[in-house]
Amino acid sequence: MNTFSDMCDMVMLDIEYRYSGGAIEAKGLRRKNVREMEDYVRSLVLEMQSADIPVKYVSGFATEDERNMVYINGRSVPEILEGLEIKTPDPDESNCECDGRPAVITIDSGNDWNGNHIEDIPDILMKNAIAKVYADLGRAESFKSDS
Repeated sequence: MNTFSDMCDMVMLDIEYRYSGGAIEAKGLRRKNVREMEDYVRSLVLEMQSADIPVKYVSGFATEDERNMVYINGRSVPEILEGLEIKTPDPDESNCECDGRPAVITIDSGNDWNGNHIEDIPDILMKNAIAKVYADLGRAESFKSDS
């Protein structure tokens, strides 16, 4: 059973969406405006909280000349994804529905996104960025407890 002191030592994800307050001028983005992006990030945070992952969400305004961006523990998502090789899963032959027919697996196209607009980031890339930061925090915490 976790004590209060154990919970204070747990790793915490801080996710922040900073936006300029202006309209997004690009067409064809996955999330058309700041509100949709904020709702998307909030839903990811709620999903993680329901899985008992310690995470908190903050929204705020970007500084002058700063573009809209999502930060996870102080690092921008593109910075986190830099150097990662993202592979999309192949359909699993054993993944069948009750009637014996294979289930349809739909996956966002992955790496094709307008890098000038964080609002266009595919779900798979955002979740990989979150997972990488969480794994790095877990490794750091494990190393700290081993010392």
